[in-house]
Amino acid sequence: MKKKKKKIPMEESPIKKFHVKIASLTFGAHFTDGYVIGIISFGLLALGGVWDLTPFDLGLLGSSVLIGLFFGSFLLGWASDYIGRQKIFLFSFILITLASFLQFFAPNVWILFVFRFFIGFGLGGDYTVGQAMLAEFSPKKYRGSLLGSFNVFFTIGYVVSSLLGMFLLHAGVAWNWMLASSTIPALTVLLLRIGTPESPKYLMSQGEEEKAQEIVRDNLGDHVYIPHEEQTKKLGMKHLFGKKYIKRTIFNGTFYACIVLPYFSVFTFLPTILGYFDMEEGYTADIVLNLFLLFGAFLGTYLTIKLTRRGFLISSFVICFVSLALLGIIPKSFGILLIIVFVVFTIFISAINNLVGIYPAESFPTELRASGVGVATACSRIGSAVGTFFLPILITKLGLSPTMLILSGVLLLGTIVSIALAPETKGKKLA
Repeated sequence: MKKKKKKIPMEESPIKKFHVKIASLTFGAHFTDGYVIGIISFGLLALGGVWDLTPFDLGLLGSSVLIGLFFGSFLLGWASDYIGRQKIFLFSFILITLASFLQFFAPNVWILFVFRFFIGFGLGGDYTVGQAMLAEFSPKKYRGSLLGSFNVFFTIGYVVSSLLGMFLLHAGVAWNWMLASSTIPALTVLLLRIGTPESPKYLMSQGEEEKAQEIVRDNLGDHVYIPHEEQTKKLGMKHLFGKKYIKRTIFNGTFYACIVLPYFSVFTFLPTILGYFDMEEGYTADIVLNLFLLFGAFLGTYLTIKLTRRGFLISSFVICFVSLALLGIIPKSFGILLIIVFVVFTIFISAINNLVGIYPAESFPTELRASGVGVATACSRIGSAVGTFFLPILITKLGLSPTMLILSGVLLLGTIVSIALAPETKGKKLA
C-alpha cells in the first residue's frame, strides 16, 4: 500500500515544476524590461542622424519607459490589490506587446515617446504583480534567491539587447527595426502567460479559501495546502503612509530610487560616457562592461543567499558610492585606474539590484503587497526618469566629473537611509 504523503503548508513545499513556471514567466518580464532599456541606447544613436535630436529629445526618449513605469507600477499595483494579480499579469503584456510593435510606425519624437511610455506603463504594472505573485507562490526557503534572480534576467535582457544593438547599428539597420524588436520577447511572454492561475494567498485574503486550496492542490500536489487565514479587510493606499507601515514605505521607495537612478542614468548613455573617458574604441569597453554587469547580477544572487539583507544592502551602497565618487575625481589621464573603478561600480551596482526584487515584496502584508511594491517601484522610476532625462543635459552644461559626483551623492543618501531604516526580512514568513 502506497504511503500517504504528510501534509505540508505551501511555504514549506519543495521546488516544483509549477514554481519554475511562475518564476520563468516573471523572469521573462524582467528580460523584456532589460531589453527595452538596453536597445534604446543604440536606437537613439541610429535615430539621431534621422531626426536631428536635441539633448532634450534624447532625455525625453531615454526616460520615456521609466516615466511609464512610474505610473504603471503605482496604478496597476493598486488595482491588483482590488481585482486580483492574474488579470494584471496578463493585461500588462498585452499592452507591452502592442506598444512595442507600434514603435515601428512612430513618425516623430512625441509619438515615439507615447508608445514607449505605454511599454513602461505595462512593465511597471508587471513589476508589482510579478514580484507579488512570485513571493506569494514561493517556498520560504527559496523566496530570496527566486526574487533576487529578477535582476539576473533584467541584466541578461539588457546585455542581449546591447550586443544586438551594436551589431544592428554597425550593419546600418534602421532605428525602428531596433526598437520594435522588443515585440518578440514581449509576445513570447504574453502567449506563455495564458492560463496562469490567481495567487492563492490573494484569494485567501479575499475569503475564497476553497478556490485557493484547489489551486494549490492542482499545481503543487494533494499533500500541499495553504494555511487558513482570516479574510482581511481592504486596505487602501493610505495605509502605506499610516503609522504602521510609513517607515517601510519610505525605506523601500528611497533605497530603490537611490539604486536605479545612477544605474539607469549611467547605462542608458553608456556609449556617451565611455566617449568622455576615451574608452570608445570600437565596442570593446561597452561589451566588457556589459559582461561585468552580468557577472554582478550572478554575484548578487549568491550574496543574497549568503549574507543578511541589511549587510548586503549597506555594504554594496558604500562600495558603489565610493567608486562613483572616484570616477568624478580621478583625472582622465589615469586611464587604467578609471577602468578598474568603473568595473567595480558596474559589478556592485548590478549586484545590489538583486535586492530591489526582494525587499519590497517581503516588507508588506498580502493585502498591501502589490500596492507597496507599486509605490516603491513608482518612487524608483521617478528617480531613474529624472536621472535619465537630465544626464545628457548635465553632462553638456557641467561636464562628466561633476555629474558623476552628483550621482554619487544619490548613493550616499541611499546608504544613510538604509542604515537608519532597513529591516531584516531574510527567512521571515510572509504576512
